[in-house]
Amino acid sequence: MTFTLVLLLIGALLLMVIGINVIQQQKERAEAEKRIEMAKQRAIIEETEEVLSNFGLILPTPNTSLILYRRVFEALKTAAALSTSQQADYQRRIADISGLIEKLNQTPPTAPSVESFRLPDDDKKVLSIVKTLKKLKAILRAEHNKGKVEPNIFAEEESRIDSLQLRINVESMISRARSACYLKQYGSAKQMVTKALGTLQAIKAQSPNDPFIGKKVDEAKQLLNEIMGAQDTNAPIVQKPKDEEDDIDMLFQPKKKW
Repeated sequence: MTFTLVLLLIGALLLMVIGINVIQQQKERAEAEKRIEMAKQRAIIEETEEVLSNFGLILPTPNTSLILYRRVFEALKTAAALSTSQQADYQRRIADISGLIEKLNQTPPTAPSVESFRLPDDDKKVLSIVKTLKKLKAILRAEHNKGKVEPNIFAEEESRIDSLQLRINVESMISRARSACYLKQYGSAKQMVTKALGTLQAIKAQSPNDPFIGKKVDEAKQLLNEIMGAQDTNAPIVQKPKDEEDDIDMLFQPKKKW
C-alpha cells in the first residue's frame, strides 16, 4: 500500500513538472511572438515616418498622406496593445496621428501637378527622392493588397509615382550625357541621350499633351546634335597611307643636283 502511494506521488510530481514545463514553454513562446510582432510594428512605424519626413521633395497628394498616416496609426495601436512600459508615449502619438488624419479628411483632395515637379541640383536630395518613391510604391502596393486602399486610388497614385520616377530617370540620363560630353566621352554621351530620347518618344506617343515630355524631347534632340557636332569637330585626322607605287617612284626618281 505504501509502495503504491509512493508511485502515485512520484507520478503526480512528474505530471506537475511536465505541466509546469509546458506552461513555461507556452509563456516563452508567447513572449517571443510578442517581441517579434512588436519589432514588426516598430519597423512599420519607422519606415512610414521616414517616407513622410521626405514628403516635401516629392509633391505628395492628400490621398497618399492619408494612407501613410493611417498605416502609422494602426501600427501604433497594435504596438500600444503589446507594450506594457510605453503606454503613455504610444497614446500621445496615437492622439497626434488621429488629429492629422482628421485634418486631412477635411482637406479638399487637390493634388499638386506632376508637371510642377523639379529635380533638385543636390545629388543627395535626388538620391533621397529615388529611395522615397521606391519605398512609397512598395507601401502603397502592400496596403492595397491588404484591402486598405481603393483600387482607383491605388491606380492613380501608382501612376503618379511612375511619372515622377520617369522624370527623374530622364533628367538623370540627360544630365549624365552632358557630363560625358564635357569630358569628351562622346560615345557614352550619345548612348545615354539616345536612350533618353527613345524613352521620351515612347511616352510622348501615350501622352502627347504633356508639356514636360515635349520640352525634354526638344532638349534631348538639341543635346544629341551638340554631341554629334562636337564628335565630328574633335575627330582625329586620319592620314591616308602612301601608295606603294608612289614610294617606288620616289625611290628611283633622278636625284637632284645642287
